Amino acid sequence: MKKLFLSFLFLLILISCNSTKHVIDGEHMLTHNYIFVDSVKNKNSELQKYVLQKPNPRFLNMPFGLYFHNIGNHNNPKTPSEWGKKNIRSYNFIKTIFSEKQSIAYAKYFIGLNEWFLDYDKPVIINTTKIKNTANNLSSFYKNEGYFKSTVDYKINTDSLNKKATVEYHIKKGKPTLLDTITFKIESPVLDSIYTSSKTKSLLKKGNQYNDKTFRNEADRIVKLFRNNGISNFNEAALGFYVDSTRTDYKTNVDLLISGSRLEEVQGQYINKPYQVQKITKVNVTTDYSFTQKDKTPLDTINYQGINFLARRKIKYNPKYLAESIFLKPGNIYQDTLRNLTRNHLKALKNFKSTNLSFSQVPNKSDELVMDIFLAPLEKFTLGFETEITHSNIRNIGSSAKFSITNRNAFRGAELLKLSFLGSYFNSTSGPGWEIGADASLEFPRLIAPFGLSNLVPKEMSPRTLFSIGSSFQKNIGLDRQTFTFQSDYKWQYNSKKTIQLEIFNTQYIQNLNIDRYFDIYSSEFTSLNEVAETYDQVNSSSTNYPLSEDLDTQVTEALSFMNTVSNDTSFKTTNTDDYNTALDILNRYKIITSDFLIPTLAYSFTYNNQINFNDNNFSFFKIRLANSGNVLGLISKETNADDKKTFAKIPLAQYFKTDIEYKKFWNIGSNDVFGIRTFFGAILPYDNSDIPFTKSYFAGGSNDIRAWQTYELGPGSRNTGLEFNVGSLKLLTSAEYRFDVVSKLKGALFIDAGNIWDITGSEFVDDDASFNGFSSLQDIAVGSGFGARLDFSFLILRLDIGFKTYEPYLTGNKWLKNYNFNDAVYNIGINYPF
Repeated sequence: MKKLFLSFLFLLILISCNSTKHVIDGEHMLTHNYIFVDSVKNKNSELQKYVLQKPNPRFLNMPFGLYFHNIGNHNNPKTPSEWGKKNIRSYNFIKTIFSEKQSIAYAKYFIGLNEWFLDYDKPVIINTTKIKNTANNLSSFYKNEGYFKSTVDYKINTDSLNKKATVEYHIKKGKPTLLDTITFKIESPVLDSIYTSSKTKSLLKKGNQYNDKTFRNEADRIVKLFRNNGISNFNEAALGFYVDSTRTDYKTNVDLLISGSRLEEVQGQYINKPYQVQKITKVNVTTDYSFTQKDKTPLDTINYQGINFLARRKIKYNPKYLAESIFLKPGNIYQDTLRNLTRNHLKALKNFKSTNLSFSQVPNKSDELVMDIFLAPLEKFTLGFETEITHSNIRNIGSSAKFSITNRNAFRGAELLKLSFLGSYFNSTSGPGWEIGADASLEFPRLIAPFGLSNLVPKEMSPRTLFSIGSSFQKNIGLDRQTFTFQSDYKWQYNSKKTIQLEIFNTQYIQNLNIDRYFDIYSSEFTSLNEVAETYDQVNSSSTNYPLSEDLDTQVTEALSFMNTVSNDTSFKTTNTDDYNTALDILNRYKIITSDFLIPTLAYSFTYNNQINFNDNNFSFFKIRLANSGNVLGLISKETNADDKKTFAKIPLAQYFKTDIEYKKFWNIGSNDVFGIRTFFGAILPYDNSDIPFTKSYFAGGSNDIRAWQTYELGPGSRNTGLEFNVGSLKLLTSAEYRFDVVSKLKGALFIDAGNIWDITGSEFVDDDASFNGFSSLQDIAVGSGFGARLDFSFLILRLDIGFKTYEPYLTGNKWLKNYNFNDAVYNIGINYPF
């Protein structure tokens, strides 16, 4: 693999020697743009937006797209007949062996292949018009920043021998202009009253530097102010900023004029109408709108709270619940914020493919508005299908699929009823395995809670309630686990950036159906236990434990008997402490993995996300989740099992507190290049002598974690157990990734991951090197680095990441770059970005 990569890299280097292959004589290929601001080289990505001509994209400082383009030939034939004349021997050979039809197909293949190469990035040729326009763009940018006397010059540096060129843009900013006297003049008494009573402060302040963006923000502020106070027809055309350009002292006066009237068409003539505060006098809601039937007379009408609900056939939505998403009611003063809130609320119902709000003025009453809402419903029933490829330290490559059916407006309140069925197939370490499952969920677009608690969250926050129930069954995966789950979640949007979620009595019951296969699946533990048995027999000559039975019918029984014998042998504990602890550690892990668990959870989550849309690459994300399991049922139940663990209905009760904190930050650093970081901290603490369920423990490694290790492979601490799984109760993780375009849909990435898991339960079975012992344990943080390739299909991203072990905390001596090679690398296949 390493030789193949080096060979491919060498081939590309050879191609790069001829990057100007398709550049004709007299032209020059652009290789670099340099921007100098006051004689200092500037790399600000903000300025790059104004550069109209940029060099070919590069990856590892090489323009791969251009290299692919150069493999093609612009002079190659474009038709099979022309290709046949140029390649007579091969064309006739195919024709003789097969047929002329096959030779034509043969020619078309090579024509298409040539066109495929030529479709990649062709060389960017110096264009003086674009360079001049770039200089004008940069000049306009600095003038908008208040540098009215700035100048921009450019210089083209050509290398005629190599047909290459660079462009330099030299900017002299000069002295900035400051705002001096600022005067406001509002011609309308109505607008003046609104502005005065609002007591808002202008963004334009004396002494500040002139900035065109500040003026635009000020105009936007004023428009929002009036449109949220009943002036629905107010817009920026009514505003005028007048800047004094005659002063020579780098200061300017600003006059802001707000018009008192607007032109309206009345019987074919335009007349000035003064602004008036407008009220909503009528609200009409069409619940089954379609463009083809928009002129059809409604057959069903219902009036609820003054709102008219209309339908061409029959109204299928309960007006009571639909009205909860309408925040502009008859008698309300018009407000843009309530208009937007209504539209967003109706969209969030996930019942309509389009929601359109329109406002019309009542004839001869300019202070009255009619609001019409047109709702085009989605299909009542929709089908969904999802697939996924998985890989871990325990499971080899496998696949899974999920089929779902969604029923919208299930109970006439815009509810979503969803039934899902899932199946997966894995080639696990113990052979082929599969999993099947099903779940049903019901989502309400409101809070469903007793005692009036639903009124605690305002409707403006889009509260939602989700109830779900499900079960899954595994065969030949782990211990053939069967899981039953019930969830009740409350979620609401505190504002556009903050989301709150409450999980009330989310209960999971985990039952292991085939615990006799424990040592068959976790064979590394059986090997370790066998070594302890060999030592034990040597110390106790009368014992005959070694080798332990490999017969699946008696293996677990005999192994348990042996571990219990060792745990009660104080003499062996004194003479062979390490082997004694190994046996008890395996016994403890066996009990945790094979135990059935009831996990009733209460949790609170807070999420902050200021990403504007999917294409926004400058945003922050923060989430904290606080959870408790077993508190209420632990207080109710007084039962315990033989291991003194609290039980409920004879099922061991998971009792723990758990905290997860995650932070992500992304920066757009020019073109489509993005730099992102992710940090995660998680801790889980059991109480009342409870164990931590395996499914709730932390692990490290995998395609979305530390990519240089496989899932469950790393940790805990500085241990290198070699076990099939490694889990902990504390986790630290941080990642940094640089994402960039390579060519067409192909994206690239360079990344560094660091982190590990530790134990913080204080269990006597845990070694010191696996426990977290303060800041000294931070030296156990593993580091992985690597690169990746992604195919971006817009609707999903296929990802391949290659992770190299950079720092391995479990090694002795040198821990850096000892296994940094392709043979020890981990190849991760994933869908979408890792974070």
